Amino acid sequence: MNIALHSSSPTSISYVSVSSQPKDEAQKKDNTSTQASSQKTKNPQKLNEDEKRVVRDLQSRDSQVKAHEAAHQAAGGGMTGAASYTYQQGPDGKMYAIGGEVSISTKGGSTPQEAIANARQVAAAAMAPANPSAQDYSVASSARVMEMKAQQQLSRQRLEEIQGKESYKNSSSTLKMTNIDLEA
Repeated sequence: MNIALHSSSPTSISYVSVSSQPKDEAQKKDNTSTQASSQKTKNPQKLNEDEKRVVRDLQSRDSQVKAHEAAHQAAGGGMTGAASYTYQQGPDGKMYAIGGEVSISTKGGSTPQEAIANARQVAAAAMAPANPSAQDYSVASSARVMEMKAQQQLSRQRLEEIQGKESYKNSSSTLKMTNIDLEA
């Protein structure tokens, strides 16, 4: 089974150019000169203060998202896939990551010990970022359930081994007693 670890759900950082023109004039200008305004917003030196703030916010979010997904990948080892990102274009024309996810394989194991180790690695990968998302907590919780089930299976196997030894021990002491009884 593959599940995805998400950075906080993608949130759009919106920006609005503030204009002193009446609304109708501003809309008319937007409709007639879209190309000119998009060229204007692509030059960082020509951004107004609000647009510069939005670019800083987008740059910060981009860094957070990429660090978040990198933490999942580092902790997940070979169990994680490549990160994929959701992007938003800023007023400067550049694309910024505003959300992301990393898939992780939640394979069981051929033994309970292997399943326990895999579950622990999945939980570690899920909780690796500094600020885990709700999805990360959910994945970690599922991994802990997987670990508990494997622990139960391991306990049952150990109990069966102990009972098997005790059963053998009891049956061999019965045989010895029987031998003693027959000799007497």
